[in-house]
Formats: sequence, C-alpha cells, structure tokens
Amino acid sequence: MATYKKRGYKPKTKADKANAIEEQSATAEVFNTLDEGASRTEAWVAKNQKYIFIIVGLAAIIVLGYLGYNKFIQEPKESVAMNDMFQAQQYFDEAIAAGTEQDSLFNLALNGGEGKFGMLDIISEYKSTKAGNLASYYAGMSYLKLKDYQNAVEHLSNFKSDDEVLAPIAQGGIGDAFIQLGQKEEALDYYAKAANMSTNAFTTPMYLFKAGNITLDLGDNAKALQYFNRIKDEFASSTEAANIDAFIGKAEAASN
Repeated sequence: MATYKKRGYKPKTKADKANAIEEQSATAEVFNTLDEGASRTEAWVAKNQKYIFIIVGLAAIIVLGYLGYNKFIQEPKESVAMNDMFQAQQYFDEAIAAGTEQDSLFNLALNGGEGKFGMLDIISEYKSTKAGNLASYYAGMSYLKLKDYQNAVEHLSNFKSDDEVLAPIAQGGIGDAFIQLGQKEEALDYYAKAANMSTNAFTTPMYLFKAGNITLDLGDNAKALQYFNRIKDEFASSTEAANIDAFIGKAEAASN
C-alpha cells in the first residue's frame, strides 16, 4: 500500500533506507523502460519513415481524389444525365395522364424520340448516376403498362430508393408483374414488402389490401384477416377501407 511522505523526508532506520533505495531503483527502472520504448519507437519511425510518408500520401490522394471526383466529374455528370432524361420523363408523364395512345407514349419514354434519349439510353449511358437509377423505375413501370412483365421485374428490381412512396410502388409493381405471370406466391412476397417498407396513407393500405386478397386466394385466411384488420384499424380514411368490412367478413367466414 502506498503511503504519503512529506517533502524533505529522510529515512532514519536501515529498513527505511533500504526501502528508499528500492523505490529509487524501481523508479529509475520505469524511466529506463520508457526511454528504451521511446528509443525503439523513434528508431522504427526513422527506419520506416519513407513508407509512412507513402501511406500518408496515398491516404491524402485517395481522399482528395474522391472529393475531386465528386466535385468535377460526378456532379456535372448527374446534371447532364437529368437534362438528358427530361424528355423521356415528359413522355412517361403524358402516358400516365393520357386516355389514349398510352402504348406509343410509353414506348417513346423507353426508347426516346425527337433525337432525345429514352429511359433505356439513360440507364446505359448514366448507370452510376441518380438519373440512371431513377430511369430504371420509369423503365420498369413503362414495361409494366406495356404488359412486358419480365422486363418490368428486371428494371424495377434494379431501382434502389429510400423514398417512402417510390420505393414501395416499385416493389408493388414487381408484385403486379408476378400476378400477371401467374406467380402468386412471389407476388405476395413483394406486396407484403411494399406494405411494410414505409407507413403512409397512400401505399401502405393499397398493398395491405393486395396482400390480403392474394393471401385469401392462397387459402391463408387468418393472415388475410390480419391484413384487412390493419387497414380498418390504421387507415380508416383510405380508399381501401371503404368496403373493408366485407373482406373481413369473407376472411372470417372462410376461417370457420
């Protein structure tokens, strides 16, 4: 146990003197060890400073290169890509709003027109950009409207987003494509995923309703009842809730 000794303390007995010598020796040993460690460190640094400078220099080059790439290459590329996609996006919007000639407009959105890029060109030319990613969504939805379900699944699967509306719609679109391909189990997986990706009054009840109907069709009445009850409990003002009691009754009757 360590004891406090007043400044100017002098050992009086032989035992005290022996202890004092031992403490001084231990202290000296500690400082010698630290000195030796520092000397070894200094020697290692001196020996390897060339490699240290190279490593530090490479790290600086990587960081500066990344910042420079984003500033002088990626950002301008993003801007050009969005400009090139503008006409194709207009074709897509017109197709959604149009009552007739939708197919021709969706084809223009995909393949371009008037010398302008289509969504497929944007995907090919600007794959690593946000515009290229968004073009995968537009292409997938266009193929879905054109009843080309395989291509719809492919392009919608390539679309990555955290947006609380677009992300569920893309997953739900894959579900819609699988329904048309006669693959109900796969469709159900995507409807359930779409319903759970985010909670909002638009996409959540829509895909809960689709999931409930497919589940009911597949014979899992208890699970279908969970989907329908969630619509009634959490989204009472949604379009899907208007006749939800009828579907709840249908699921309950099928369970008995």
